[in-house]
Amino acid sequence: MACSDAALEKVQELHAAVDRLAAQLEDIHASRLKCGRGCFGCCIDGLSIFEIEAERIRRNCQDLLREERPHPPGVCAFLGHQGECRIYEHRPYLCRTQGLPLRWTNESDQGSPIEYRDICPLNLEGEPIEFLPPEQCWTIGPFERRLAAIQEGEDGGELRRIRLRDLFRPEEAE
Repeated sequence: MACSDAALEKVQELHAAVDRLAAQLEDIHASRLKCGRGCFGCCIDGLSIFEIEAERIRRNCQDLLREERPHPPGVCAFLGHQGECRIYEHRPYLCRTQGLPLRWTNESDQGSPIEYRDICPLNLEGEPIEFLPPEQCWTIGPFERRLAAIQEGEDGGELRRIRLRDLFRPEEAE
């Protein structure tokens, strides 16, 4: 996929906005969050991202993709030997909100919205997430829609995704 520099700049701006909001939530939940360097329970294999984010990783992590090998299957291909993220600065949106209390809505069979919440089991300590005010949770949806709009603008409406592992040379990805 050929991505314009303007689209990649929009993705970088989106990531910066995500980081600012995530940092506010991290401050609110500092006493409960156990996530950090070396904690990689959320760094699972098989995750896929929008092609536009994959292109950002390709452009910013060329040496890593060309000279290093992916982590063996079972965890994220970009995980280092000590549990560190090798693309942390350029990690995709999905990875920027891990560990935070999450909330999202789906439609019930009757058509009314139902709110769901989730959090990493390591971060359960503290007030039950069901009782947190909505603004103290990461709301899934708004940033995903913005990211999809950037992708659609570059890809003629197609929302292609790519597995993180597939960013490495094909013979190294498996």
